[in-house]
Amino acid sequence: MEFVEAINNPEDASAGTRSVPFSRELWIEQEDFRESPPKGYHRLYPGNEVRLRYGYIVKCQEVVKDAVTGEIKEIHCTYDPETRSGQQTRKVKSTIHWVSAAKAIPIEVRLYEKLFTVENPNNVPENGDFTMHLNPKSLEVVQGNAEPCLAQAQTGDRYQFERLGYFCADKCSRAERLVFNRTVELRDTWAKLQKKI
Repeated sequence: MEFVEAINNPEDASAGTRSVPFSRELWIEQEDFRESPPKGYHRLYPGNEVRLRYGYIVKCQEVVKDAVTGEIKEIHCTYDPETRSGQQTRKVKSTIHWVSAAKAIPIEVRLYEKLFTVENPNNVPENGDFTMHLNPKSLEVVQGNAEPCLAQAQTGDRYQFERLGYFCADKCSRAERLVFNRTVELRDTWAKLQKKI
């Protein structure tokens, strides 16, 4: 286990830094890995290198799958100890986010979308029943893991979860169950490309 320095706000250096634990076992977002990547995909895949944000450059060496389901369970990577962020000049095409499996804290994230599937539900001819146009995907609740520094979050505290959006700590958060509501979504270029395929 070691600690790396991460910038609190990439757009405002005066916001300071925080220490992030880096350990042997890390978790990454599922969409940051493809076993068989499509053209133009620069995130992690077998044989490819990426930078771990504020950490090191890693290279995927092996994929471990569940023997029954074939589902990917682990990705084995090597890291180059000479590539710690801020201490070297070697470049790779992509940077991904991660958390230390040993120090991550569980969180609940609420992802809000538009409440209706049409712009003005009162101007549709279905007998004036606006409920016909409620968006069933207006709220998605996701269980995840986050950096341990979020354990200090208080109701109303605001954070940018890089690449994901801006979030606010919910008033129902408790030490054993932190809840964050997405207030603004960020655009994800790769997600847009995936929708076109």
